[in-house]
This record gives sequence, C-alpha cells and structure tokens, in this order.
Amino acid sequence: MAEFWQWVQEHWLGLLTYGYWALDAVLRVIAIVVVPRNRRPGSALAWLLAIMVVPIVGFPLYLMLGKAELPRKRREKQVAINRLMRVRAETIPDGELDEDVPSWLQSAVRLNKELGAFPLTGNNSADLEIDYAASLAAMAADVRDAEDQVHALFYTMVLDDATSELFEAFADARARGVDVRVLYDHFGSLHHGKPYRRMRRFLDEHGIEHYPMMPLKPFSDGAFQRPDLRNHRKLLLVDGQVGWMGSQNVIASHYNSRANKRRGLHWQETMARLHGPIVSEMNLLFAIDWYYESGQTLSLESVVRTPRDTSGTYECQLVPSGPGFVFENNLLLFNQLFYSASERIVAVSPYFVPDESMLGALITAARRGVDVELFVSEIGDQFLVFHAQRSYYTQLLEAGVRIQLYRAPTILHAKHITIDESVTVIGSSNMDIRSFLLQMESSMMVGGSDFMQKMREVEAAYRARSRELTLEEWQRRPRVMALLDNVCRLASAVV
Repeated sequence: MAEFWQWVQEHWLGLLTYGYWALDAVLRVIAIVVVPRNRRPGSALAWLLAIMVVPIVGFPLYLMLGKAELPRKRREKQVAINRLMRVRAETIPDGELDEDVPSWLQSAVRLNKELGAFPLTGNNSADLEIDYAASLAAMAADVRDAEDQVHALFYTMVLDDATSELFEAFADARARGVDVRVLYDHFGSLHHGKPYRRMRRFLDEHGIEHYPMMPLKPFSDGAFQRPDLRNHRKLLLVDGQVGWMGSQNVIASHYNSRANKRRGLHWQETMARLHGPIVSEMNLLFAIDWYYESGQTLSLESVVRTPRDTSGTYECQLVPSGPGFVFENNLLLFNQLFYSASERIVAVSPYFVPDESMLGALITAARRGVDVELFVSEIGDQFLVFHAQRSYYTQLLEAGVRIQLYRAPTILHAKHITIDESVTVIGSSNMDIRSFLLQMESSMMVGGSDFMQKMREVEAAYRARSRELTLEEWQRRPRVMALLDNVCRLASAVV
C-alpha cells in the first residue's frame, strides 16, 4: 500500500489530467442523453452547447438551472392546491358570452377554464390607471376603506418614500381589526436591501402577517429548487370586493437604483381596478399562494364573496400560470388569440423574447393581413433580455409588424394585448420565455366594447410617447450590435 501511495504521489499530475478528461467525456455523453428529454429543441441545443464548451462548468449549471420544475414536495402541494381550486371555483357563477361574439373567443374561454380552472364571470366593471403615483395612492385609498380583509401580493414590495402611504394604510387597517395578509417574492424584494428590511420591520411592528414567496432556501422542500423560479404576480384585494392587478410593483418608479436615478429611468405601468364576481377569482388565487407559503387554508366564505357591485357589463376570466401547472397557460392563451385575430393585434411587453411558436403566430398574423403592432422600450434595463429582444426585430419588420419604441428614459413595463375589437388580456406576464416557463403569473382576459375603448385610449397614450422603428433604420444599425443581439438571443434560450 505504501508503494501504491508513493506511485500516486509521483504521478498525481498525470492521474489528475486523465481523470479530468475521463470526467469530461462522461459528462458529454450524459448530457446528450439527458438534456434533450422533454425540452424545446432550441433550449436543448443551447444547453448542449454550454455543456460541450466546458462540461465541468456547464453540467453543474444544468443540474442547478436546467429543470423548470418545482421540487417534489412543492409539486405535491400544487396538485392539492389545483384540486382545491377547481372545487372552490365551482362556487363562482359562470358568465355567458354574447351570442354575436366570434366562436374563437368561446374556444379561448373553454381553453382557459381547462388550463386554470377559473370560469368566465359576467357583470364586472373595470378601470385603468397608467399614472404610477396615482395607482399607489388609489390602492392606499381602497385599503383605508377596508372593513374586514386586505390581501396584497407583489413580486417586488418595499417600504420607501413612494410606497409609505400604502403601508400606512395597511397599518391603519390592521389597527381597526382588519385581517391584513401580505405576500412578496423573496428574490424580487430581497435584493432591494434597506427598503426591503424596512418593510419587514414595519409589518412585524404592526402585527401584519407576511411571508416571502418562493424563499431562497434551495433544499427546504427536500430537493434542490432552482433559484430563478419566482412568483411574479401583482394583486391587491380589499374585502373581496375590489381587486387590483397589472404590471406595477410596490416600489418607487425608479426602483431606488442609483444607476436608474443617474440615467433618469422611470417605469411606466398599467394597472386595472376591478369590481364584480371576478374579484373572488383573484382572491382565490391569492388564497392559493397564501397556502403555498404559509400552510394556512383560508375558508371558502372568507375568499369567495358575494359581490356588492354587479352593475358592470364586462366578462372576465382569470388565467394563472407558472411552473406548478402542466402546461404553459399564458403562452397557450396568447398563441390561441394571435392565431384567431382577423383584424388587429396590439401587444405591449417590456421583455419580448418569444419562443418559436409565439414568433410564428405573430409573423403568420402579419403575413395574412392582420395589423400587428408591438410596443417595446427604446432602451432596456436588463442587458441580456434587451439585446435578445432586438434580435427578433428584423423578422418582425420584414413580416409587416409595426414596432413602436417607447421613448427613453422611461421603461415601458406594462403588459397587455388587445385582439380585434373583441378581447383584452392584461396582467403580470411578459412575452418571454421566463414568464412562460419559470415564473408564476396572473393574466386577466376581459371582454366588452367599453373596456376595449379604455384600452385603446391607453394604447394611444403610449403611441404618442413612442416612435415607430422602420426596417430601413434597423438595417443601418452597426454590425457589431447585430452580432451582440444574436449572441444574447442564443444565451436567452438556456432555460
């Protein structure tokens, strides 16, 4: 044995080299077998490329980030949640579409109910708010009127000068005996530092129950959970009667970033304020996430409420999506609507990195004569996503898609689409691969000509603040920028 260890000490460098190359070869073979399994071809190729370049680095990254799947305990909890959701959703009365609506819209309603369990509800009303400070003030005012229940869920939630009024409203409501429950995404809020810690102290001091969603505890559920599976929803519910949803987080419009302040960056959002039976669907979705993080089941009576205001005329349907669902609910809904459009598509998304199916749906729509208009920001706040997004512009412009660039220094963070004069979808979901695969999102499908008119006014306001990108202008961009865009597009496929 002594002679063996002596030999090892004398030849350790060669053994290490041969061991490295053997491990390298084994990882390459395993990757070819494992990576393509149940994965989009583009994503599989991107991961294989990353692994083949440096297997010793790429393969561990794949083990950490390669599966858009919750750990087993969370999946089991999700199955129970979905079953409970379907039972409780049956207590929400179904609405009916008008007889003259196109058949494809009826098909979309059936698809949404199959995917997310929520029915179409009628007799709803809704208003839109695109002023950042005004929406925070209006939400605070609704909380101050709360009688027995406030539910808040936001991807990013911090206590700063812009949000202090809303948090004071939470505290006042709790002091009156109102049940105030708060959820916030752990990563989405944690990395904002002091304002995040200030929020947690404030909630604790005022006896407000709160939980971080998808906490960064990789092995807390018995198996590794990739850290970029996030809850990206934005919801505020008051007494089960008033509901807010859309794109806006609870944070200052410059996100308290020194770099953003130096560049003069602010975020532009669209929020919807709703009344009617649809608020019970939103409250039910909150209750699902509350159980998911706290383990507490909220009673059916406290979640599904009889609406006081049923004077509205809008048909609404809530569509949740995320890694806890079997299908990519938001992607399926968007594609179904894009293929169904016969006259007009207007899409607003801050991060536009579509998969092949969505890109094909939009290009096909434009080629068959549908007026397709895409709103994106002139500048970006996320380097990789911004440049990956730009790599699609040539295909879109050549197909006839009109691209509106929302002028700097504002980031257009709103997320909504309108189809013909028939339907609107508004919510938290971007049109990118992260929102389709990795993030829990909430989208609302709304029918009604009055609401469509409100959406057209929002689109007109955004159009007035944008400039249209032409194919000629785009073809004159520097070649080095085109190369950078295409490299980032490849990297964005690694999900």
